[in-house]
Amino acid sequence: MEGYEIFKDKVYKKTGINLNSYKERQMKRRIESLITRNNFTSYDSYFNAINKDLKLLDEFINYLTINVSEFYRNPQQWEVLESTVIPYLLKNKSKLKIWSSACSTGEEPYSLVMLLSKFFPLSQISVLATDIDEGAISKANKGIYSPKSLENLPKEFINSFFEKHNEEYKIKEEIKKQVTFKQFNLLEDEYPKQCDLILCRNVMIYFTEEAKNDMYKNFHDSLSNEGVLFVGSTEQIILPNRYNLTPLKTFFYKKTKPII
Repeated sequence: MEGYEIFKDKVYKKTGINLNSYKERQMKRRIESLITRNNFTSYDSYFNAINKDLKLLDEFINYLTINVSEFYRNPQQWEVLESTVIPYLLKNKSKLKIWSSACSTGEEPYSLVMLLSKFFPLSQISVLATDIDEGAISKANKGIYSPKSLENLPKEFINSFFEKHNEEYKIKEEIKKQVTFKQFNLLEDEYPKQCDLILCRNVMIYFTEEAKNDMYKNFHDSLSNEGVLFVGSTEQIILPNRYNLTPLKTFFYKKTKPII
């Protein structure tokens, strides 16, 4: 299908999403599948449609950003977070600044609040949760989830922090109000500073090596001294010392001082 280069430019001007930073073969396949599914025949005709139709635009961004999430995704890593990483961070601090940087529909930041309730009163917990997709953030703010998304969550959390409505589960306000949701573009926006723990999981695999390099540098600068970056289960960082990061545990990297 012709016209991808022009389409990328138009999408960037329209949405601020730079498709040049995504792996091209993978992204083209996804977008062309979406174009065909919506009965368009070219990139040009599809862009003209999403430029006029907000529902189609929302579908495009949602599909592009691959919103797949669940509570306690990869449970063993959450066990390491509880047993090792949070105690490590609390050695020198009584309060933690935490950023869930690609929060999708909210399962990750809400999981964080529930886990942190083992260490702090809820009133002392605050998590910044960001995503590029406004639709995903809207769902996160509603806090309503299917039973399947809760399969890995400890039963004690389900019993304490959810209300069942028909076949769905709604997260309680006492958890919701500890999370601040915000739209954020990891490729364009200025990263927050002095974060003690940053989660960026199952996102980097979609980006080019150049984009990943820039993001790892930004994450390093965003961390507090000896702060920790938590990545996804297929995203171990090759030669993390290039970014002044060092493994604390598998999938967890702590910030180190640059070697002069």
